[in-house]
Amino acid sequence: MSVARFGILDRYVLRSILVAVGMVVLVLLSLGGLFLFMGQQDDIGVGRYTTVDAVWFVLLNLPQQVWELLPISALIGALLGLGNLARGSELVVMRTSGLSVWRLARPVAVAGVLLALGGTLMGEMLGPPMQQLARQQKAFAKFSDISFAGSGDAWVRDGRLLVNVERQIGETRFGGMMIYEMDESGRLLAMGRAARASADGQGRWALEQYVETRFAAEGVRSSRLAERILESNISAEFLGIAASSPSQLPTAALLEMIQHLEANGLATDEPQFALWSRIARTLAPLFAALLALPFAFGSLRSSGAGVRVALGLLLGIAFFLFQQMLESGAVVFRANPVLLAWLPTTLMAVVSLWLIARAR
Repeated sequence: MSVARFGILDRYVLRSILVAVGMVVLVLLSLGGLFLFMGQQDDIGVGRYTTVDAVWFVLLNLPQQVWELLPISALIGALLGLGNLARGSELVVMRTSGLSVWRLARPVAVAGVLLALGGTLMGEMLGPPMQQLARQQKAFAKFSDISFAGSGDAWVRDGRLLVNVERQIGETRFGGMMIYEMDESGRLLAMGRAARASADGQGRWALEQYVETRFAAEGVRSSRLAERILESNISAEFLGIAASSPSQLPTAALLEMIQHLEANGLATDEPQFALWSRIARTLAPLFAALLALPFAFGSLRSSGAGVRVALGLLLGIAFFLFQQMLESGAVVFRANPVLLAWLPTTLMAVVSLWLIARAR
């Protein structure tokens, strides 16, 4: 066979996979958007948050959902695309023409690389800023006395207190909280910064590693406390709408966060896991597509599309649950964040290459 014919076959397999993945992405996005819109029903009518605002919230979150769903979309799409080729005996003809399984893996790998590049575009350039914009618009519509300064920062006023929070690191925990205290005339009385802050749900905030500078007539006085309890009407749910968690930040922002935490002698396990997990998830579509190739030559060759979709969903959900379990382990048990972040993708890569090597 000529090299030109190899190129034609490559493009044919590549197109079959990408078209199938595109259809899967559209279906999963439709379902994800519907569930996200249903989750907004309790917020519609609060403040100035309307149905139109909820629709915009869903649309602005779609690029981030594309990135999050890309590994499972790549797996299901590759199973469907290669399965259709197998059912039409096209893969068998390619094999009998002299193409090895590893040779057929080349266009599959190219499809995976293209999907990874598309995921990088969504996960690094489009998803985070659009998702942050959605959260900010929702917070602005639901609550009053709030303004925003930069990506991930929220300024909130509570009486004589002016609070700035940099990022969210848990459901009720935040990092980099600035507290400004003013008198009735608006004169600054004190300013302080907490490395971390957590809410107890009863109007109290525990400010960890709190450093404060207080301005008085007799001079400026500074103090440092391991913890300060702050009474405030600001809730964690309110701040959580505007502040970004590490898993929602792009790579550049995560690197900046890690450098800041290291410079201040703070724990970096959670952002480290988020950083390496983001990099590993970006590469996951490559091995997800390769994982589908051995099944095209196995017992699923004559199976229907429903069976392949079910298999893809099963493997994709297992991958997702495994990753979530490892994320909890990285935070709770202080395990190596780099090792845990790479483990699901590495396991998928090993299994896919092993199955391709055994395919006949």
